[in-house]
Amino acid sequence: MNQHYPNMLKPLDLGFTTLRNRVLMGSMHTGLEDRFYHIDKLANYFAERARGGVGMIVTGGYSPNRRGDLLPYGSSMNSKVTAVLHKHVTAKVHNEGGKIALQLLHAGRYGYTPYSVSPSGIKSPITPFKPAKMSARQVQGTIDDYARAAELAQFAGYDGIEIMGSEGYLINQFLAQRTNQRTDKWGGSAENRMRFPLEVVRAVRNAVGPNFIIIYRISLMDLVDGGQNWEEVEALAKCLEAEGVNILNTGIGWHEARIPTIVTSVPRGAFAFATAKLKQAVNVPVCASNRINTPELAEDIIASGQADMVSLARPMLADAYFVAKAEAGKADEINTCIACNQACLDHTFKNKRASCLVNPRACHETELRYLPTLHKKKLAVVGAGPAGLA
Repeated sequence: MNQHYPNMLKPLDLGFTTLRNRVLMGSMHTGLEDRFYHIDKLANYFAERARGGVGMIVTGGYSPNRRGDLLPYGSSMNSKVTAVLHKHVTAKVHNEGGKIALQLLHAGRYGYTPYSVSPSGIKSPITPFKPAKMSARQVQGTIDDYARAAELAQFAGYDGIEIMGSEGYLINQFLAQRTNQRTDKWGGSAENRMRFPLEVVRAVRNAVGPNFIIIYRISLMDLVDGGQNWEEVEALAKCLEAEGVNILNTGIGWHEARIPTIVTSVPRGAFAFATAKLKQAVNVPVCASNRINTPELAEDIIASGQADMVSLARPMLADAYFVAKAEAGKADEINTCIACNQACLDHTFKNKRASCLVNPRACHETELRYLPTLHKKKLAVVGAGPAGLA
C-alpha cells in the first residue's frame, strides 16, 4: 500500500478485472476524435496519461449513429473501419499498462447539426437547430446502435465503455420531463422515462458479455427546471446496477444550466456530498467528479467514504503524470489545473483542438517534444512575474 495516498492508489477489484488505482481520467472532447487522420495524435495523448499512472481512461464522446453527432460527421463508433483504426489507440494505452473505455455519447438536441433528434423535438437554447422528434422505431434503432457501438469498441480493444447519461445529452433528455413530453411507453411516468437508458444498458451488456466494463455516467443534479428529482436519480441508479453496470460515474448539471459547476469560483470537491448520498443507495463503485484537482482532496473523498473513485478530467490535461507524481511523493511538482477553461472548453466550443493554459503539450504530444539541447546555455531568469515564470 502506498504511504502517501493509500486510498486513492489502492487497486479497485471489479471481479473479472482490476484497476490499478482509484483515479479515472474523465471524458473530454479534445478535437482529436473527429478526424481519422488525428488517430496517432489521439493515441499518443492517451498513452502519455496511461504512462502517468491513471487507473482508467475514458475517451471523449463517440456517437453510436450519425443522428447522435455533436458536430457534422464528428466522432462516432459505427463501422468496422473506425474500430480497426482505434486498435492503435488501445494498443498504445495497453503498452503503458493502462486501461481505457470508449465513451458512447448521443448528443440528442445538443447536436450542432440539422439532422439531430430528441425525445420530443424541443429545441435546445444552446444550439441553433431544432431536433426532429424520434419515432418509436428510431428509439429502438438507437438502442440497437448503442449495442453495436459497444461491440465495435470491444473489437477495437477497449477495456470497456462509458454510457454518457448526464450533462443534458440524449439519455438525460429522455429522463427529464423538461425534454421528454412523449405519451408512449418512452415518456410520462418516471418508470417510462427511465426505460430508454435501462434498455440501452441491457442491450449493451447482452452484446459484450459479462467480462467487459460498463461505466454509466449518471446525472446527480440536472440543475434545470423540469429535471430529475433525487428519488428518480436513486431509483435509476439501483436499476442500472441490476442491469449490470460496473461503475457509476457522476455528472453535475446540464450544459444549458445557469449554475456554475466547474469554474474556478466553484469550491473544490463541491459536489462530493451528492456522490456520498448515491453511494449509500448502491453496491457498485461510485465515482466523484467536478473540481477535484489535488491528490490530497482525492484521497480525502475516498478515505471519508464519499466515493470509491475520483474522476479527474482537466487535471489530466494540466499534468499527465498527476498520479505518478503523487505515488512518488512529489505532489508538490504536480502542474495543477486552475479551472480557467481557456484552452480546453473554450477551444472545444470554437471547434479548435484543446490544449491547456498550464501545459501546452496537452493534445500536442507528437508535435511539441521536449528534448535535451545539444548546445547548453547559461541563463538567468530575472523576476517571478508572467514573463519570468514563462
